[in-house]
Amino acid sequence: MAKIVGIRFKNTAKVYYFAPGKERFKKGDGVIVETARGVEFGTVTIEVKEVDDSEIVQPLKPIIRKATQADLDRLKKNEEKAPEAVKICNEKILARGLDMKLINAEYTFDGSKVIFYFTAPGRIDFRDLVKDLASVFRIRIELRQIGIRDETRLLGGIAPCGRPCCCASCMSDFKKVSIKMAKTQGLSLNPSKISGLCGRLMCCLAYENDYYKEVYKKMPKIGSDVVSPDGKGTVISVNMLTYNVKVKIEAKDGSVVYKDFQLEQLKSIKANTDDEKLTKDELEIAKSFRED
Repeated sequence: MAKIVGIRFKNTAKVYYFAPGKERFKKGDGVIVETARGVEFGTVTIEVKEVDDSEIVQPLKPIIRKATQADLDRLKKNEEKAPEAVKICNEKILARGLDMKLINAEYTFDGSKVIFYFTAPGRIDFRDLVKDLASVFRIRIELRQIGIRDETRLLGGIAPCGRPCCCASCMSDFKKVSIKMAKTQGLSLNPSKISGLCGRLMCCLAYENDYYKEVYKKMPKIGSDVVSPDGKGTVISVNMLTYNVKVKIEAKDGSVVYKDFQLEQLKSIKANTDDEKLTKDELEIAKSFRED
């Protein structure tokens, strides 16, 4: 077991572990730590606790110290300078005619480097752009190409559900999401219904997929024939949360009745299989979500 303090950095939901040392830290405290990127400002999200050695990567780097008012002032100053850096960089990009979209700029805590985040349809030769920027800022310049999902994580926004985007608020890492997850959960495969702000499949499709995957195997196929307490019928829809199945039953007089039954009330069920292939239309929808 090892004692750790959980630290979160700007624009990330991921928590990193650091060695606490002898000083006591409370949740919400600002701290100065050394990372692979250099000295950075972070916020305590997990107070001192013990975790299993398998959960950490040794050796743990120590927290340098608690943040002072001077550190907070420096952090604020760096944030205030970022918009001007974005403006200058955009001007240089236009002057060079580069096919890239600048997303944001960020100064490192000590002010020794400015990082520019951008998206582009392919690889960009930005060596001359770096020289232009270095001549203006007189500090180290780093240009970092990111994907469209990373762009949404960096900028944030309100998702279709009305809450902040998961990637910018609570997700530590991107999870693999597929069109099959949406199909398994019985969602409409209309791209506008299952897309996030980034235009890719919503990350939340992966949250409860394990549950839906198991229930999907038990539920009857839409359009299959079943035997209900009221006679033979055809499955119209299913509710995988309540195990409820809506069945269309045709009476002898030609009338049609739609009735709900619990799964255990039905017989001769042709259940779904986990290895079912996507239809041609579903494959086309899946292709539209692939990264460029």
